[in-house]
Amino acid sequence: MPTLTILIPAAGSATRMRGGDKLLEIVHGQAMVRHQASLALTLTPHVLITLRDPDPARAQVLHGLPVTIVKVADAATGMSASLRCAAHIRTALMILPADMPDLTAADLAALTAAHRQTPDIILRGASHAGVPGHPVILPAAHVHELAHLTGDEGARSLLQRHKVRLVPLPGQNAITDLDSPEDWQAWRLNQAAKST
Repeated sequence: MPTLTILIPAAGSATRMRGGDKLLEIVHGQAMVRHQASLALTLTPHVLITLRDPDPARAQVLHGLPVTIVKVADAATGMSASLRCAAHIRTALMILPADMPDLTAADLAALTAAHRQTPDIILRGASHAGVPGHPVILPAAHVHELAHLTGDEGARSLLQRHKVRLVPLPGQNAITDLDSPEDWQAWRLNQAAKST
């Protein structure tokens, strides 16, 4: 029986990209959403990805990966629509945002290792300085609570109700998400500077 499922919520409309699609931006040689899916698959074969219905462009870049795509008819209601799709899961659930290019397989493995040590506590990735971020791991006992989420605040209300342990990850990996063309431009410039 699987012990961990990973959910990648990828049904957002990326309105702050002003016509672009952040999940199709190229990261490490592949589209952002495919990159995140590939990271997830290094930990578990049980990977769910939510998409708008229809969303042929994102579906195309995921083609061939052994993931389960869940079409979200009410995606326009916000992030909660994607999270509700996982409320039936009976394993622990990692919520892995689709737009965080600095997260690594080692980061996900660190959270998973922490979950094995404290399987009954919600874990949340944080920056090296302790700023809360992502991914989040929900113990199996809390996953059903996703069914009651509404709006675009993600799982914030759930996290406020329960004890949460922060797991520091290197640098800003856990808090770097890119929502606008300016964010992506700054991130690429930073990556170029690191490589020189």
